[in-house]
Amino acid sequence: MASDAHRAIDAVWRIESAKLIAGLARIVRDVGLAEELAQDALVAALERWPQSGIPDNPGAWLMATAKHRAIDALRRGKRLERKHEELAHDIEREHELAAAQIDAAIDDDIGDDLLRLVFVACHPVLSMDARVALTLRLLGGLTTDEIARAFLVPEPTVAQRIVRAKRTLAEARVPFEVPRRNELAARLSAVLEVIYLVFNEGYSATAGDDWMRPALCEDALRLGRILAELVAGEPEVHGLVALMEIQASRTRARMGPSGEPVRLSDQDRARWDRMLIRRGFAALERAEKIGGALGPYALQAAIAACHARARTFEETDWAGIAALYDALAQLAPSPVVELNRAVALAMAFGPAAGLEVVDTLTSEPSLAAYHLLPSVRGDFLAKLERFAEARAEFERAASLTRNARERTLLLERAAACADAIAGGSPSSP
Repeated sequence: MASDAHRAIDAVWRIESAKLIAGLARIVRDVGLAEELAQDALVAALERWPQSGIPDNPGAWLMATAKHRAIDALRRGKRLERKHEELAHDIEREHELAAAQIDAAIDDDIGDDLLRLVFVACHPVLSMDARVALTLRLLGGLTTDEIARAFLVPEPTVAQRIVRAKRTLAEARVPFEVPRRNELAARLSAVLEVIYLVFNEGYSATAGDDWMRPALCEDALRLGRILAELVAGEPEVHGLVALMEIQASRTRARMGPSGEPVRLSDQDRARWDRMLIRRGFAALERAEKIGGALGPYALQAAIAACHARARTFEETDWAGIAALYDALAQLAPSPVVELNRAVALAMAFGPAAGLEVVDTLTSEPSLAAYHLLPSVRGDFLAKLERFAEARAEFERAASLTRNARERTLLLERAAACADAIAGGSPSSP
């Protein structure tokens, strides 16, 4: 049936699109043109495969088709510069090779091509929103509509970001290459930031009706795993993969039957995915074996590993986690890290210790609209039985969050504090 063929084509596209665009970008030196050629090949597959069947090597078929389209475009005069004429000649010569030779050529360069595409899509010349959209489009294989729905923004907005990003890359003449060694660390940090931003949006959605968007977590994990194989000697890549694997292991336990949030203290740890935890431990071990001090992502992965090793919430090594946050605060200081450190201190040494740190953050401008600050402060105050203050903090946090599920949870905690003030028998706030 045609519908079955279309589903199969969609699955092939998800797997092959990044490699296809990367290989084409190496040839035509233009990410926008490479994507157009890849889309042309996809249209051809949608026209032919329902009748002819899926080829034995669909990736090679798509690549060969896209290269033919490239030759046609160049012949029509769309690219008149000498370098493009030379490219067209090179491409024609490649088409004279047998199919097996084409497959081998693709396979030989695929790692380098993908790595180049990662660095182009996450280039600092682009805004962070543009980097995210372009990365998900080119490397995640997501449609513009899927990206828009994932981040709850209008589809035309995402489309404009992608168009502008490709135009910016072309105008800036960004080279299709892996950065030189002296530039690699700075550029790699931008790539890791994009991948982790995508993961975090899936792990704790900033807005909308869903507490989580697991598909985004899966996309980020897939990109991280690919990157970890492409730059295997960089410990922070493995640190990020370890962090995402371990965090993702909690997905099933973080949502209740109706999709409501379940706090870490209330999660059924039997529902944590042990395979993902093992993968996370292995990635963290790879980061540690490379040597040197752990970077920010590896330190966060070590914190996540402490949670994963504890059989129950009560058995968590909170003092160890607090020490890791101390190290993280020294390496990558930020108000959010300090807020997380406060939580660890409260768990290790009591809520008063955490509240003391949090109170130093209440005037921090960057946290003025950050709902987790009053949420954490409310939690500490509730544990100290300062219920009126705690209620006000939970209500403030509920007013700041844009996630409907989280807002409901925070208002429930505020109501529990109100019950406690009235002398009732609330569930624990």
